[in-house]
Amino acid sequence: MEKIKELYHRYRELLMYLIFGVLTTVVNYVCYLLAAPFFSTTTLPVILSWCVAVAFAYVTNRVFVFRSRSKGRETVKEAASFVGARLLSGIMDVLFMAIFADWLGFNDKLMKLVSNVFVVIFNYIASKLFVFKGKEKNREG
Repeated sequence: MEKIKELYHRYRELLMYLIFGVLTTVVNYVCYLLAAPFFSTTTLPVILSWCVAVAFAYVTNRVFVFRSRSKGRETVKEAASFVGARLLSGIMDVLFMAIFADWLGFNDKLMKLVSNVFVVIFNYIASKLFVFKGKEKNREG
């Protein structure tokens, strides 16, 4: 049991990121599925689903994954860098979908799932290295 606790503490952040990354992906995908039938291309549904997913991801990453304790201006800076990093992955998502679903004609629902794999990996690296960098020193427990 001690070994399991040790492994949990060692990999807690990655485990939590994976759990909330999956949930964020579900939010993103469901929003896309709900919006896509109303548009002739994937661009607007991807942007709409991105907005909802980013809001969900920021709150869950801040609270549960990286345990950020920032306040005031520091929180605004943190949120801006989070959205900025996610903006890059959002652009990647829009371009991926435009190329593979709109232009090449692959199934948009499948391509959205494939795109999300790349987005999740990019977002973890960006969050870890730029957004919540050094926050582990300010965390409790």
